[in-house]
This record gives sequence, C-alpha cells and structure tokens, in this order.
Amino acid sequence: MPNTPKLSTASGFAQIDAGQWDRCAGNDDPFLTHAFMRCLEQSGSAIADTGWQPMPLLATNDAGELIGATPLWGKSHSQGEYIFDHGWADAWQRAGGRYYPKLLSAVPFTPVTGRRLLSNDPVVASHLIAGMAAMTEQNNLSSAHANFITEDEVALFEQAGWLIRDGLQYHWENRGYQSFDDFLGEMPSRKRKTIRKERDTARQGLDIRHLTGSDITEAHWDAFWAFYQDTGARKWGTPYLTRSFFSLLNKAMADRILLVFAYDGDRPIAGALNLIGAEALFGRYWGTTDDRPFLHFELCYYQAMDFAIEHHLARVEAGAQGEHKIARGYAPIITRSAHYLPDTRFREAVADFVARERRTLQLHATELAEMLPFRRPDD
Repeated sequence: MPNTPKLSTASGFAQIDAGQWDRCAGNDDPFLTHAFMRCLEQSGSAIADTGWQPMPLLATNDAGELIGATPLWGKSHSQGEYIFDHGWADAWQRAGGRYYPKLLSAVPFTPVTGRRLLSNDPVVASHLIAGMAAMTEQNNLSSAHANFITEDEVALFEQAGWLIRDGLQYHWENRGYQSFDDFLGEMPSRKRKTIRKERDTARQGLDIRHLTGSDITEAHWDAFWAFYQDTGARKWGTPYLTRSFFSLLNKAMADRILLVFAYDGDRPIAGALNLIGAEALFGRYWGTTDDRPFLHFELCYYQAMDFAIEHHLARVEAGAQGEHKIARGYAPIITRSAHYLPDTRFREAVADFVARERRTLQLHATELAEMLPFRRPDD
C-alpha cells in the first residue's frame, strides 16, 4: 500500500538524524526542532530519571528515510505538562487502575500549540496516531495524550476516536502596529494612561536591554539561572530545567533566543526568556532578585510586544494562565489537546467531564473577551 510507513521508536533524540527530523518538523516552531529536543535530553532536564522517558515515534519509508515523527514520552507523573489530568489519575487509581506510566506527545515544559504529527502526509499522520494507540494497548497503559495540538490535527485525532479537550491561554495580536503607541491608540484614554503609568513605574531607574544571538554570554545565563530558580521554587518547588540546558540552548540556537534583562546600574535584577518563531514570540520563563512594581508586566508582556512590533511578528504567546493579561491586551485563546483511553468506562467518564468543562470554559472565554481594554464601536 503506498504511503504505508514503518513505525518504530527511538530511545532518545541522539539516535535520530537531525536533518531528517527537521525536514519533518519544519523550521517555523523553535520548540519542535531537533536542537531544542536534544538540549532537553542532553541537559538531563527531560529524561527517564526526571519522569520523561524519551521515545520519539518515527515513520520511515521503504528506503529507511524519515517521513514522519511524533515527539513522544513515557511519563511517570503529570508535572510540567500544563494540561492538568491529576483528577483523572486519582479517579482511575481509586477504581483500582494504574494511571502511570502514560504516553505523552508534547514538548516538555512548554505550553505552546504546535504540530505533534510531524508529516505533511495525512496518511502518515494517521498512522502515527494509530501507532500511539497501539503502544498504549500493547503495553497495557491507562492512556495516551497529545497536548497543545494544532486545529488541523484536531480532526485527525477525532477521526481516530481520541477525546478533544479545550484549554485557555492569552495571546497578543499584532494588528500591523508601527509602534506601541499605535497599540495604545485602540484603547480608551483611561486604559492608555494605566498602561503608560505601569511602564513608567516599572522602568524607573532601570536600563532595559534586549539580548539575542552572540550578545548573550554565560554571565547572562548565570544571572538568568538565579531568576529562574527563584520563580521555579515558588511555582513548582523544584525548577524543571537544569543550568546546563540554558548553555546548550545558547550554543544550539542563540539566534532564536531573546533575553530581556532589567539592569540597576551594572547589576541585572530581572530577566525574561523568549524564543523567536517564524510568526510569533514565545514567552517562557521570568524571574527577579529585586521585586519592583509592574516589572513582571514590563519584561514579560510590554517588552515582548515592543519586540514583536519591531520585528513584524504576528503575535506574542506569553505562556499559560494569567487573567491579568487581559487588561494588557492579551486575548483569551482556546487551545486543544487529544486523549486516548482504551478502557470504555474510563473513556465515558472522561468524555462527560471534558464536555462539561468545554461548555464552562467557552462561556468563560466569551466573558473574558468582553474585558479586553480596547474601545468598543460605540465608545
């Protein structure tokens, strides 16, 4: 049968030819590149010992060439995913089942929508979905999941019988602005003044710098590591990424990194890490050693918007959660994930949950959209 691939798994990304992987993944999404995956693995951030067993699923043709792939992991917990299934795990285990390990197609620690079926051939993509389902059943696993899938992939997963779950994020859209003032011009006067006051307060006495490419040094990563550890300790208890991850990332893809640092004199006191995509700027981590009013908003949101405007990027994705982003022009956006549960009763219970959750979430998103700070037609 034409286009019928041979499926196999690798025990890590080091085993996969980088050029072949990137031909499948494309270059638009920095998180899907072989370099990014390899940094996670090589740094010890996403490995079996941390609960992320790499097992990328590969589709090859008769000549042994890679024609499709899925970033796939065996998970022994649900941390670092940003799609929360802890309630499902508790329910399944109370019923006498074993929820972990499970399969997960995702980019570790990265709540960014992107392709999980790395093939332009829908037949190959469908085989990858079937492969994940077969691995789940053959290994008697509770479930398989594909987080932050694209809208194009939703139909393929639905056709294969996977459940689709909605989530909520906040993205800023660049409507062809030539300056930050153009963006503010779409707001009523009172809201413009509020944002200008926040920016003035945050930047008072500080020097804000954008760093990318060869401008980024190990000294910058030492400073950022302190910021990241502070935020990670408060949010997760233990930071997900190791110090070596940032050095490896810098060596592998410095031109796709944007660090936004705040300096008090010669001393960096806060920083935000972003990755640059073909169409979007992706905000990932931030931290500070010197808490200042509104500095988080300035470094993570407003400076990201400045960069996107200057570099003609279509949007800024500032990470998961945070309704406070609404007042700063970040609109509610529905995200999608797919879930395969072989047990019929478990699947029915989860299907009921995600249906009710979807109705509530979509209503909430509509209400949040009404809170955006832009002028209404009748203003």
